[in-house]
Amino acid sequence: MSATLSLRGVTKRFGGLVAVNAMDFDVMEHEVLGLIGPNGSGKSTTLNLISGALPVTSGAIALRGSPITQLPAQDIARRGIARTFQLVRLLPSMNVLENVMAGAVFGHRQRWGYEAEAVAQTMLEKVGLSGRGHMAVGQLTYIDTKRVELARVLAGEPRVVLLDEWLAGLNPTEMEVGVALIRALRDEGRTIILVEHVMDAIRSLCDRCVVMAAGAKIAEGTPADVLADPEVIRAYLGDDDA
Repeated sequence: MSATLSLRGVTKRFGGLVAVNAMDFDVMEHEVLGLIGPNGSGKSTTLNLISGALPVTSGAIALRGSPITQLPAQDIARRGIARTFQLVRLLPSMNVLENVMAGAVFGHRQRWGYEAEAVAQTMLEKVGLSGRGHMAVGQLTYIDTKRVELARVLAGEPRVVLLDEWLAGLNPTEMEVGVALIRALRDEGRTIILVEHVMDAIRSLCDRCVVMAAGAKIAEGTPADVLADPEVIRAYLGDDDA
């Protein structure tokens, strides 16, 4: 089976700092891949390189065999890669429905007018926000802003969804809702890269994990295998505690 997304030797330098160092991994179609590691290990930078938010210093990224390494972010989005952010980024001058419609207009499957509105309404229903399209985004709870961002991503019908700590900041009840939403996407057969620190979510949602530390990949495999790896434990806890 060929990979939906491939990274080969992907490196990002900021002056003398190597933030991502020669990353190699594949994401298969319909797979949920966890990208995990301690804070500052390069996970979000890797998503920024995949989505085109940052340029790659060296290496290659391919979507379904077609290189996307040098494409601007908007072209990568139109090829079918969509993402959420650690800090939710909604458009404050637009209501909930209009925010989601933006994903339909500028995403992989570009739709306009009534068609875009119909897609947006469907995605709001999917994330549990049916009937709230008229609301201003400033009226939303924290988890509902995340739901709107996720609906906007899905409205573009992406081939690959990048979730950057989408569960961060949720209380236990909200966490259950968030995990259930991601599980529903997994069960639909979505291809997802999930950056997350909540290990229970990683165990229950991910088919495989790639573990990063200091910008490099240190382990790859099933969640059970990588979370039991001594090098992974050291990366999280340090030599003394490990």
